[in-house]
Amino acid sequence: MSEGLGSPAEQALERAQALLERLEAARRRLETTEDAEAAVEVMSELAEIARQIETELAEARRRTEEDAREES
Repeated sequence: MSEGLGSPAEQALERAQALLERLEAARRRLETTEDAEAAVEVMSELAEIARQIETELAEARRRTEEDAREES
């Protein structure tokens, strides 16, 4: 992903997609761990990534609505 390519909303969606990939990788690690402490760490990572995804999606939504208002 290159900054400056695509609209700000598209960039936010691309960042959210990358975060989803990280989320999936962390989920797979959680499934394979048998260590309770490691599982708690991965669950904390999952929660943080989910918050970041939510932020990016909110930003994409805000940018899309902003663009729609400007086009009206």
